[in-house]
Amino acid sequence: MPSMSSSLLPPPTCSSRLPPLRSFVGLRRSAPLFQVRERAGAVVGVASGKPGYSLRLGVPALTVFRSHQRAAVIRNEHAQNADFPRNYSKREKKPFPIPVLELRRRAKERMKAAQGKPKRPLPPPKNGMLVHRLITVAYKVYNARILLINNLRKLMKVVPVKGCKYCSEIHVGSVGHPFRTCRGMLSDQRRGEHDWGSTLAEAVFLPVEAYHLEDRLGKRIPHDQRFAVPRIPALVELCIQAGVDLPEYPTKRRRKPIIKIGKTEFVDADEDDLPEPEPDRFKQALLEELRFDEIIAPSSPEETAALAEETLEAWETVRDGALKLMKGYAVRVCGYCPEVHVGPTGHKARNCGAFKHQQRNGQHGWQAAVLDDLIPPRYVWHMPESGEELQRELKTFYGQAPAVVELCIQGGAKVPEKYKATMRLDIGIPSSLKEAEMVI
Repeated sequence: MPSMSSSLLPPPTCSSRLPPLRSFVGLRRSAPLFQVRERAGAVVGVASGKPGYSLRLGVPALTVFRSHQRAAVIRNEHAQNADFPRNYSKREKKPFPIPVLELRRRAKERMKAAQGKPKRPLPPPKNGMLVHRLITVAYKVYNARILLINNLRKLMKVVPVKGCKYCSEIHVGSVGHPFRTCRGMLSDQRRGEHDWGSTLAEAVFLPVEAYHLEDRLGKRIPHDQRFAVPRIPALVELCIQAGVDLPEYPTKRRRKPIIKIGKTEFVDADEDDLPEPEPDRFKQALLEELRFDEIIAPSSPEETAALAEETLEAWETVRDGALKLMKGYAVRVCGYCPEVHVGPTGHKARNCGAFKHQQRNGQHGWQAAVLDDLIPPRYVWHMPESGEELQRELKTFYGQAPAVVELCIQGGAKVPEKYKATMRLDIGIPSSLKEAEMVI
């Protein structure tokens, strides 16, 4: 048989000295190869056909890439579909909101900019004073939180919410989802299936607690006094430190900035020469939580939809207002467990039982908190608009939304634009398993 080596192209060669090559997509293997190398102001192309023959071309770069410049780019503020928030393992430390290297770089820049300049006085709230522009926000967040809790208890009488008896997972719907994700007691005997039952509003809007500080600039809470200091919801503690006055939780209000002696030592300024304090012009009326016998379910679908819209608006008010308060008042979270502390420095209570707590003697690894640490969104599976029950085989096609948002949507509220990405509303759900296997 005749040798076929002469009809084959020579093997391509590669050199690290050559610039990176670009090849056009869409040519067949039998067609002549065309390689493009970029050059200053021009593009050099090498076309190779038969062995020993080649053609070198030099054309301006604008003529080659003109078609790419005409391509239309569609931009959207919200992604069409997004992945669910990552669940960190209990054996993994939470990442810092701002990397440590970036924090060190910013500190060096501040120190370099402050050299040779007079020392500036401490701004509020570091000097013990309140930030006046955030007092109104604190009252608004506190009332929105009370309204959110009251409305959730009313909505849950109309829209059913199921909770697993052995784990902390919940589902908004008359029937729990069929996914085998239970990790509670005896889950191996049930093969990961959930045992659904009724639940309370605290499972939808998680109550994160923190220690109440009578003086936010005072000494850190020692381990011996961990039971003597009251614990209240962390969001309420943040509102109190921002200016909300509650008679049952007194706190120290300074009228003059503190006088710093050292890095961590200070003394309070003399306030005897000040006149009597005037009535607080920022003070507002506070709402109260309804008792269980005062909770009345909505009587009509229109009333349910209006209640759902009001609840969703209160949820957004709480999160947006809390984010503003966290920019002014420091909130700390443990990097290993969900413990939250509202204040410039964390407490000294050694009650951390997370991964490798023996090496830390039970001490918390404090770091800056994010909004989801203070107000956990508690994602649940989103029910399709058709009302069909979720199928175990089609799990990858379903989306998720925060429990409060999903409860309001099933109550008749409009879907917010910011949650459409994780809810995957634009993904078509197959009608059968055979149709799902055809998806590429």
